[in-house]
Amino acid sequence: MKKYILLIALLFIAAYSFAQDNATIKGVVMNDANDNLMENVNIVNLNQVKGTITNEKGEFSIKAAVNDTLFFSYLGFKSLRVRVTNDWLRFGDIKVKMTELGIALEEVVIRPIQLTGYVEIDAKLIPVYDNYRYRISGLSTGYEAGNSQPGAVSKVLNSIFNPADFLYNVFGKRPKQMKKLRQMKESDEIRNLLQSKFDRETLMAVLQLERVDIDEILNKCSFSKDFIRTANDLQILDAISGCYEEYKVLNRDK
Repeated sequence: MKKYILLIALLFIAAYSFAQDNATIKGVVMNDANDNLMENVNIVNLNQVKGTITNEKGEFSIKAAVNDTLFFSYLGFKSLRVRVTNDWLRFGDIKVKMTELGIALEEVVIRPIQLTGYVEIDAKLIPVYDNYRYRISGLSTGYEAGNSQPGAVSKVLNSIFNPADFLYNVFGKRPKQMKKLRQMKESDEIRNLLQSKFDRETLMAVLQLERVDIDEILNKCSFSKDFIRTANDLQILDAISGCYEEYKVLNRDK
């Protein structure tokens, strides 16, 4: 009889633990200044790399376990990291309030180009940008130019500084971050979330990198400054992932 009681108790504990690991957290996001409901707030579970956004009523639901960290971000508001507690699972709906930031728009200078109508002259007036490499999210190939051209692979292998070494120092000692990188690429919710973002905050939070580290990775992988400055977060994710896989293959071939 005692064996049956012990077995039932163990099954109950296992079921409870499983339920906790797969609990759905529900809540609402509000503006701290006026309690207005906030729509389209980006929410990412940094531990499980799952994402969602709030609806028109500011409501959200996301899978999470106790001690998971949820990352809330919205343009013009201070990002939040909130740890999931037992109370969240016990009492249900929660309220998250975000604080608005004051953003000063820098002066934008537009320099017009006056064309003469003569091709030979106008061709010299139009600025030329050294955009070496472009990758478009959703396509398996990218546009290559400038330094990234046939023969560039041999140059990389023979160079004094191999970007693969830099990438290894960033990711090779962080297997969990590399796993998250793959998870981010495979998650439709995360990819859709990143497609409209340009602040790198979600990438920085999930990969535990600073923005300067992300820029340095892309720079060492021959992406142009223009691409690094203008690409959305999904394109940056694809660029980092593609660069890592590319140089990982080169390392194996050495």
